[in-house]
Amino acid sequence: MLAFKSGDARAFSTLVSRHRQPVFNFILRYVGHRQRAEDLLQETWLKVVRSSSEWEPKARFTTWVYTIARNLCVDSARKEAFRATDSLDAPASGEQGAEGPSKGELVADEAVATPDRGAHNARLRPLLERAISSLPSEQREVFLLREYHGIGFKEIAEVTGVNENTVKSRMRYALEGLRKKLGDLGVDGEAMVEASRTVTG
Repeated sequence: MLAFKSGDARAFSTLVSRHRQPVFNFILRYVGHRQRAEDLLQETWLKVVRSSSEWEPKARFTTWVYTIARNLCVDSARKEAFRATDSLDAPASGEQGAEGPSKGELVADEAVATPDRGAHNARLRPLLERAISSLPSEQREVFLLREYHGIGFKEIAEVTGVNENTVKSRMRYALEGLRKKLGDLGVDGEAMVEASRTVTG
């Protein structure tokens, strides 16, 4: 980022290749709609370019870029509040009742060990995605940043603009909510949630 800020255009390509997929996965899980997620990802990188002069080395680039992405997601959610959006559980083909993988199953998280990677039974992934998407947005974003992207509570507090104790509280409620939802779906919620917590330590 320092190189890009100093005028090295090639450094921007390095930033994008390094962070594009994790940031896209965060946005997609936040908004639950692939086209919207792709649009928001483009907006995120545009904002990185336009705001590069504001970035200071004292802030980690990952914290900064997730803050941008999260704020764009929140703004988008407000605008889309009264419009129906596709669920990650919807068929990837877009046709109701169609066979095949869901949109959530097509989300790649190659660079990050995800909570459901250890679950070999393919039916568990969409159930976990459904449980995560059912969380209130403020709990979901904390859970995703912590468990899917390995960001610490202090940095999550910076990303979300709340204090660290609030972040920890939201995480606790998210874990409780996931246990309950997974239990309602017939999955051992305790085991699944505990497995997810050990992924990033």
